[in-house]
This record gives sequence, structure tokens and C-alpha cells, in this order.
Amino acid sequence: MAFDSIPKAISVTMTIMMMTMMLGLTTAGDTNPVFSPCSDTRVSISDGFTFGIAFAQSNSFFNGNKSQLSPCDRRLSLSSSNAQVAIFRPKVDEISLLTVNSSSFSPDNVGGYMVAFAGRKYAARSPLAFVANSTYTVTSFTLVLEFKKGRLQNLYWKRDGCAQCSGNSNFVCLNKQDCAIKTSSCKTHGGSVDCSIGIQLAFSGTDKHLSALNSWYEVENLRQYSLYNLYSNLKDSLTGQYNKIF
Repeated sequence: MAFDSIPKAISVTMTIMMMTMMLGLTTAGDTNPVFSPCSDTRVSISDGFTFGIAFAQSNSFFNGNKSQLSPCDRRLSLSSSNAQVAIFRPKVDEISLLTVNSSSFSPDNVGGYMVAFAGRKYAARSPLAFVANSTYTVTSFTLVLEFKKGRLQNLYWKRDGCAQCSGNSNFVCLNKQDCAIKTSSCKTHGGSVDCSIGIQLAFSGTDKHLSALNSWYEVENLRQYSLYNLYSNLKDSLTGQYNKIF
């Protein structure tokens, strides 16, 4: 898989593990030939869609500390800030759980923030999301990809206001929106907890045939349950970790 069009500034690698779980049977093949997260495309339901998540310091995503830019924008110098990038290719409108393996990666060591992104001429990027610092680490996120006529319009992080960890003494509610654990509890910092990042992914809007993308509504309906219990092939470490949350 080649990503020749990714700017050199973000041509960095990391160990990633992607697990895509599907609710229902796939009835259509992948007709999207674009594999670079920094190229534009239009997609149909069940196509693969490539996007990236960049990890860096918060100010690394801004042009002169003014405007937040996409990591695909060559005006950013992410490589000089020790940024790391994970690339994913989920299927459009299928609920997926993406994971970033923490065995060789600790987000607090590269700046502690992340931004999801895709596209160049039609560039879209998410707001900054705090992941980790030397005190706290957030491991569970929900990311929504919003499309219009098959073209990505927006990526945004959906928070639940710490509802999933309310009353659980193992977690701290940060800014009344994110459940976090102590970074010292993570295996990468001498603790016993697998702090691999887990991202629930969902889609909204319409594909290039104007078919509605409904997986976000399915996620909303399932939020009261543990999605992880639906996926028997998850790593035991992830299952054990997230059962504490859901």
C-alpha cells in the first residue's frame, strides 16, 4: 500500500493494529481506488475509506498558532515535532473499533494530542483531542465521519460527558467530557493496564449515490451496552480494559 502523496512532514510510522468489526453481511465490494489519506475521493456504502490520525503537541497543528490546519497541509512541520501517524481504512457505514497498539507507542511522549484527517483539496480534519500527558491518559474515543454526496465534509469527536465511567473510582473525568486513567497505571509507564487507544468509528450523511449513512445512529442506540461484548475476536487485554468502562 503506497502513500506517496503524503507530505514528507508526516511520513512517519508507528505500530498500529486495526480491528474492523462488522454488524451484518457485506454485500458490495470496495470500489474506492484511493488509498492515500491525503488524496480526495468520493465513496459509496461498503467502500474502503482511508484516513489518518496524527499524534503531536497541540501547537504543532496550527499555522503560527492561529489556524488549525490538516496534517496533509505542507505548511505544517510535524516531523520536526516528533509526530506519529496511524493510517486506517475502514468500510464506509460499518461500525468499526480501531485500536492503536500501545506496546511500542506512548502518546504522552509525542505531545499528547491527536487530530483525524483526510483529503487535500477537500481537506477535512477533526478538532484537537487530548489523549495523554504525564498524569492522565484517555483510551476510549468515538469518531464520526460526516459525508455529503460521498465527499468527506467533517470529522468530529463525540463525547458522552463521562457517563460511561461515572461512579468508577478507577477513572477520572477530565473537563466533564473524557474518562481518563492515571498514566502511571499504563504498562508503558510501569503499570498493569493496557492503555491501547480504542476508537469507535461511525458514519453520517450521504454517499455518492445519496444513500443515507446510518451507522452513527446505530452507535447512539448501542451506547447503553458494551460494544466490546459484541465482538468476540477482540484481544483479551482490550476486552478486559474496556469492560471497566462500559
